[in-house]
Amino acid sequence: MDDAPEQGTDEPRPRTFLRNATLTYSTNLAVAVLALVNILIISRALGPAGRGDVAFLSAIVYLTANLAALGINEANANYGAAEPEARAALATNSVVLAVVFSALANAVVLILIALFPAVGGDVSRTLLLISLATVPVLIIGFYLQYLIQADYRFVVTNIAWLLSPVTNVVVNGAFAVTGALTVQSAVITNLVGQGLTSVMLFWYAATRFSGFGRPSMPIAVRSLRFGVRSHAGRIMLLGNYRLDQWLLGAISGSRQLGLYSVAVSWAEVLFYLPTAIAASQRPDLVRASREEAAEHAAFIFRAATIVTVFLAGGLIAAAPILCVTIFGEDFRGSIVDLRILALGAFGIVALKQLGNALTAQSRPTLASAAISVGFVSTLVLDILFIPPWGGVGAALASTISYTVAGVAVIVIFARALGVPSTALLPRWSDVASIARLARRLIRRLLPARIRWGVSR
Repeated sequence: MDDAPEQGTDEPRPRTFLRNATLTYSTNLAVAVLALVNILIISRALGPAGRGDVAFLSAIVYLTANLAALGINEANANYGAAEPEARAALATNSVVLAVVFSALANAVVLILIALFPAVGGDVSRTLLLISLATVPVLIIGFYLQYLIQADYRFVVTNIAWLLSPVTNVVVNGAFAVTGALTVQSAVITNLVGQGLTSVMLFWYAATRFSGFGRPSMPIAVRSLRFGVRSHAGRIMLLGNYRLDQWLLGAISGSRQLGLYSVAVSWAEVLFYLPTAIAASQRPDLVRASREEAAEHAAFIFRAATIVTVFLAGGLIAAAPILCVTIFGEDFRGSIVDLRILALGAFGIVALKQLGNALTAQSRPTLASAAISVGFVSTLVLDILFIPPWGGVGAALASTISYTVAGVAVIVIFARALGVPSTALLPRWSDVASIARLARRLIRRLLPARIRWGVSR
């Protein structure tokens, strides 16, 4: 593999994994809370149908942007970590490629909607065009986030990540109080918030990071080669996340999607832990030997699985409060959807943790192969389950697909990195390790007086 970055570089590995993982996870939770507040504002003001329209447009933009990315973000993460001298060229290439790829993807979406109008749902075509116009801005931010994180700059990427949900809550909240909140204003506010995130990352890359050097065709070709091998998997994983919402909105209408989107928003809280850990692990796993990467990834996977057991159980028990008490009686239909979706979190832990390790070790095709199993399952089951059962069918399809894909990535990871299958089974000793990590975290975060009381 000529285009694979060198492993095990001489650059020292900072002992900051726990700090970075905690910071990223805390940011995830903050983003989740703000996102849920935003959903609550929109849902209370516009009802399930209005919330469904906003979710439908968001799903289209999110899928289009990720479809157009072609895995350049993954290449930025690996090459940015292994080859610091290439970062300026990678930054400039990111901007150029984002513009080109987004134009092609938007053209495909518009042609698809022209041929099959139902694909565009019943939302305003003007809003749809405005939404698609922001795709290149989103992709630029996406590329630069991975590049900046390759040098352990998690603080700035986390701050940038918060800009969008903060903007949504402040602006939509103000509009709701004054009675001026509409689907149009909510969609535009969301797009502006995402644009602010990209602008901040662009500014940081230009002034505090590598800067923007001359674009490099050889680096672009290498990035594309690497990215394409990981891209299929990422798109299929995102398809597992968002394709069900697109299909549900097109098949069952905005109200069903509005109910389901609330359940999805709560269920995604379970995805934030493996996502944060994967991002924090990535620079270390790129630099590690195969044996080191396999051992570290296996332990973190076991620990994340144990924590997820407790989090999923709490979410299932609290579903009536989360869906009805908070969002209102109109959203009672979200309870069953949420409980079903919570069970799919274990497959997501495997996909995020072990797929990330495979990609970091220059085996993105294997990660994509595992994800493809889940994507095919999602597509088939959505088509079978959504027409008769609506949101419940979408939830069942997603959970089954996550689980199947999780089993697939476990098998592939074990074979590719030479890990015994038993090394991925949670152990009682892992609970003690988690407790020690928690104590270390408490010692770092809490003042001495409070820390003594907690540890005692």
